[in-house]
Amino acid sequence: MTDWSIEGEELINCNCNFGCPCQFGVMPTDGVCEAAMVLVIKKGHYGDVKLDGLRAAGVYKWPGAIHEGNGEMQLFIDVKADAEQRAALEAILTGKDTDEMATFWWVYSAMAPNRHETLYKTISSDLNSTDRIGTVKVDGVFEINAKPVPNIVSGDPHRVRINLPHGFEFSQAEVACGSTTITGGAISLDKNQNTHAHFADLHLIGSGVVR
Repeated sequence: MTDWSIEGEELINCNCNFGCPCQFGVMPTDGVCEAAMVLVIKKGHYGDVKLDGLRAAGVYKWPGAIHEGNGEMQLFIDVKADAEQRAALEAILTGKDTDEMATFWWVYSAMAPNRHETLYKTISSDLNSTDRIGTVKVDGVFEINAKPVPNIVSGDPHRVRINLPHGFEFSQAEVACGSTTITGGAISLDKNQNTHAHFADLHLIGSGVVR
């Protein structure tokens, strides 16, 4: 098994209510799961291949809850990555060289057997997890815009965190309000408007989350 490590930041927007029922072992808000995500790598490697400074993204869609399977996925890898880096990122993001159930990438891949061709795209991001504000663009494919969850009475920014001591994605995430606009790619998302989003610092290796 190839040794790998990823340290970076992610932004994910899904179709569910704020908080994301998946994080609590509850069925999806609308009975289905649709999500777009970006990963900004601060430091990483796959064997001897350095991944520092690269970005990757994905679009995922399931007809029910994630654990029920039969989903579809499409990955997007930074156009700046060379051939070795592209292969390394695709391996990590499809759960290869990863212990069973150890990371959310392993789970997503196992539960999404309908895999579309990986594309190499310009990926830009401007993320501020403290203020829960961010924008992500995958050229010609999608854009995510995130803002703070609004207080239901005053409309002021409402801060919520999710702590997962035994999670396979993160240990702590900042919850936000996100919207995804799809402009291309193989998967359409129809429900991701002012729905759950989260920012999280990731540190993952083949055996799971580093805590």
